This record gives sequence, C-alpha cells and structure tokens, in this order.
Amino acid sequence: MKHAIFAALALALASAMAPAPAEAKGCLKGALVGGVAGHYAGHHGVVGAIGGCIVGRHLANERAKQQAAPPAPPAHGEPAPKPNG
Repeated sequence: MKHAIFAALALALASAMAPAPAEAKGCLKGALVGGVAGHYAGHHGVVGAIGGCIVGRHLANERAKQQAAPPAPPAHGEPAPKPNG
C-alpha cells in the first residue's frame, strides 16, 4: 500500500512538471533508463524513472538549443570556412 501511494504521488508530481505532452522529448527514454537503473540499484524504480525523465528532458532541451543557435563567427585571425559547392 505504501508503494502505491508513493507511485501515485510521483506520477502526480511528474505530470505537474510536464504541462504539455509535446514537450516530452527525452523524458520517455530517460524514464525508461532511469527506472531500470533505479530498480537494480535498490528497488527504487519510480524514483529512478522520475530522475531519468528530468535528466532526459534537460539533455533534449540543451540539444535543441545547440541546433537552433547560429554558427559562431570565426575568431580574429582565423580563415572563414569555405562554402560547399
């Protein structure tokens, strides 16, 4: 019974942190990996899944920022990149 209450509380907390399903990029993969790791590291699969979801979302957001950022201009003294074509 104690685990069911904890799981329900964790699910409610996770759903409150992810307001839109479209922003779940990275969460599912991270939750899967974190849940398995948490289970094997002391039967804390739910805690591992929540942590994995948070880390997965963070990494996906960082990757999206890097892809959206314009390329940095060359530093002074460095040759400009040659155009392909």
